[in-house]
Amino acid sequence: MRPLALFLILALTSCTTAASSVEPIPGSITYGGQPRTKLTKSPIGSTLTHDFIMNDGQHAFETYRIAPDRSLILLNREIISDVPDD
Repeated sequence: MRPLALFLILALTSCTTAASSVEPIPGSITYGGQPRTKLTKSPIGSTLTHDFIMNDGQHAFETYRIAPDRSLILLNREIISDVPDD
């Protein structure tokens, strides 16, 4: 495969992935907008996690990435139920 074609395939794949973003929910750090304080000591591109209990008692675990402008990008959310399914 030609290098240019490979580059275009990879570029289009990354665009498709970026388009499917996770929306903040109540309890998310970015729910209602970006936090007022910026993470100035953390390297750009680094990730951080945030966990909280939602109103229905389930645990939410979120992963964020620090963008070049120091805003947070919500990458992933996992929701864990307290009650195991039978």
